[in-house]
Amino acid sequence: MHEAPNPKAYIELRLEAGLSGKSVEAAEIGLRHSLYAVTLYDEDRLIGMGRIIGDGGAFFQIVDIAVKPTYQGKGLGSVIMKHLTNYLDQHTLPGSYVSLIADGEAEHLYKKFAFEYTAPRSQGMYRSY
Repeated sequence: MHEAPNPKAYIELRLEAGLSGKSVEAAEIGLRHSLYAVTLYDEDRLIGMGRIIGDGGAFFQIVDIAVKPTYQGKGLGSVIMKHLTNYLDQHTLPGSYVSLIADGEAEHLYKKFAFEYTAPRSQGMYRSY
């Protein structure tokens, strides 16, 4: 439950959950460098996941929160977030900064775990390739 999935299953889950695709090479490197991962399986089939990435001290980012559509609405997103926030509660230090990007309606889930909007103090920005 706390190991990153294999790259193929990761890519498939992201796409099925409506997230952007990743190359196999990017998935292999990124998954290997996770600080912490939560994976949910139905037998041997990956049905949900989330990860924490960052430097392990000052900055942490929650990424890849995904649940297969046929399993959504069953509280699995909350299970994933509970494990991720428990990890953060045990591994962050005073002054650590934890961020995430809320896509669509996901903001409602993240608010349950005390995440707040950064605006107007700051604005999320991105650059993709």
